[in-house]
Parts: sequence; C-alpha cells; structure tokens
Amino acid sequence: MQEFVKSLNSAHNSILVVEGKRDEDALKKLGYSGKICQFHSFKGLAKFADSMPKYKNLVLLLDSDRKGRYLTKRIIAQLQHRMTVDLSYRKELTIITRGRVKNVEDLSIYAIDL
Repeated sequence: MQEFVKSLNSAHNSILVVEGKRDEDALKKLGYSGKICQFHSFKGLAKFADSMPKYKNLVLLLDSDRKGRYLTKRIIAQLQHRMTVDLSYRKELTIITRGRVKNVEDLSIYAIDL
C-alpha cells in the first residue's frame, strides 16, 4: 500500500477526485499529500466539469460500487476531450486489495500497516 500512495503522490499536474470527505480522510491517513477534490462538494456534474480544466490530469478514484461506476462513466464522458482522465490507480487499487475494498473510505484499515 505504501508504494501505491507513493505513486499517487508523484502524479504531477494532477488532481485526485474522490466521492466524499471520508474518502479524502482515508487517503490522507495513508499518507497522500497531493490535491484532492471531493466530487459531491460540487452539487452536480456540470459544476464539477467546469472547474476541472485548470488541471492537466484528472485521477479518478471513485468507489467500485454501482454509484461510483456510474459517476466514473459520466465524468469520463464529460471531460475526456478536455483533459487526461486516469483510471490506472483505481485498477491498481483493485489488484492490491484483491477486489476486497469497494469503497475508498475503507482504505483507512491499511493505515495500521504504516
């Protein structure tokens, strides 16, 4: 998990997008020090999409549940022509946790290992 967080921290000109406050808190507990944006703080996809173009790279780390997959598809559809949308960290997280962690907020259990 430490290598995953180190890799996330090294993503330059990027903003990490999570669904909410508990997701952000879990990543900070793991040692993530980059810019985090909470999707739900924007009150809608249109407002979110309008505020993102100042970043070159958008790292999506939404939950793997039904709602998270739906939001991921919608965000990609809105922003893929304006900026790079990176899903590689979501895939890497699934591999690291062997698919057991569906919600980003549940990553806080790995903070004990650090």
